[in-house]
Amino acid sequence: MKTAQEIYTEYKIMPSLQLHQLRVASVAKLICSNFTKPVNEKDIVLACLFHDMGNIIKSDIAYFPEFAEPEGIAYWEKVKAEFVAKYGPDHHAACAAIAREIGLPPRAVELVEGIGYSKLGAIVGSQDWEQKIAEYADTRVGPRGVLPLEERLAEGRTRYLKTATSRPHYDTEAGFEKLAQTAGELERQVSGCMRITPSDINDASIATFIEKLRSYSVD
Repeated sequence: MKTAQEIYTEYKIMPSLQLHQLRVASVAKLICSNFTKPVNEKDIVLACLFHDMGNIIKSDIAYFPEFAEPEGIAYWEKVKAEFVAKYGPDHHAACAAIAREIGLPPRAVELVEGIGYSKLGAIVGSQDWEQKIAEYADTRVGPRGVLPLEERLAEGRTRYLKTATSRPHYDTEAGFEKLAQTAGELERQVSGCMRITPSDINDASIATFIEKLRSYSVD
C-alpha cells in the first residue's frame, strides 16, 4: 500500500505538478462532500490525484523556470526524456499507462482516461457524474491555484498560445468560444447538484485537504 506522496516521489513528479494534482483532487473531494447525487468519492479522488502523471511529456519546462527549482531545468529535461523513452510521446497514453501501473481501480483508470478538454462535449452529454466531477475539478485549477472557470480557461489559452503546443480549442477564437461554452455548461450541470456554489471552491476552501491527500493510500 503506497501513498500519493510516495508514488509522486517514485515517479519523479515535479513539485508543481504534484501540487496541481493535489489541488484538483481537493476540489473533487470538496464537491463530493457537497454533492446531492450518489458518487464514488474514492474513485474520483484517486483519478484526480494521478490524472496528470505523464504530463511532463508535453511540458515546456522553461515556461515556468521557477517550477524547475531547486533541481533546475536540465534535471527535469532529463526526467522528461526518461518518460518519453518509457511511455512514448503521447502524454494521454502515458497518464493511462501509469494509472494502471500504480494499481488504481479500473473505474479510477477509466476516469483518468476520460479527463481532457477534447472530451468535454462527450462528458457534458453523458450522465456520468463521476466523470463530470473529475473533469470540472481539473478545469478549475491553474498552475498556481484554484481559479474561477473563465479565468482558468483564459489562463490556459494564454499559456498555450505562447508555446509551440497546438490545441485546436485554444488556437482559434471559434474553437476557444466553443470550449468556453461547453465548460460553462459542465459547470452549470455540476453546480446544479452541489450544496455549495462555484465561488465557494477556492484555495482557502480546499487548503485543509491538500496535505491530508498526500497521505491518501492506493489500495
